[in-house]
Amino acid sequence: MGTVDTYVEGLEEPRRSVIAALYAAASEAVPEAEQGKGYGMPALVYRGKPLVSVMATKKHLSLFPFSSEVVAQFEDDLDGFDTAKGTIRFQPEAPLPTNLAARIVEARRAQIDG
Repeated sequence: MGTVDTYVEGLEEPRRSVIAALYAAASEAVPEAEQGKGYGMPALVYRGKPLVSVMATKKHLSLFPFSSEVVAQFEDDLDGFDTAKGTIRFQPEAPLPTNLAARIVEARRAQIDG
């Protein structure tokens, strides 16, 4: 079992289901990604670089594509979500759509591939 699986299993519902669905979409978008860590967080890693992390905090959930450029690239699609330099924040009741998360992860993969 990997670090992402362990992290997700420790969450309570509805956070667990939302985060698991986002990781599943990311894994499907980049099947070569492996479970690991990025900046100390459970993450999917691609070619040795952090690809994406999805984490729960007390007040929200966050998707980290580890790139402010990737977040900026999807600015129009993220209207209504709270974004910061390299973070997209949302609530379990209004999650980031999995198809959008997959597109964000694909953009991060392209960035890593250079």
